[in-house]
Amino acid sequence: MKRTALTGLFLTAALMGSPVFAADDLCGANLQTLKDAHTSTSTNLSADSKAELEKTIDAAEKAQAAHDEKKCIELTTKEITDLKTGGDGSDGGTAK
Repeated sequence: MKRTALTGLFLTAALMGSPVFAADDLCGANLQTLKDAHTSTSTNLSADSKAELEKTIDAAEKAQAAHDEKKCIELTTKEITDLKTGGDGSDGGTAK
């Protein structure tokens, strides 16, 4: 529970701290949020959750490089939502 609350608080602060980016480049802002979450919570994530996060970041960066903003936003938004809901299942969230 504590980890989910801290992760949610961090992600909320990150999203609220960059509304200008979100308006112009939601893909880039979401990618930065995921990278920040990876850095700050990597010790608290299960191996599966960490691997999924890294996989999503990689796929989103490839979509961004291919100028497929829609795919990048789709991938990153889903991953952010999964992180906010405690996607690894260790504290009552839904398992990935």
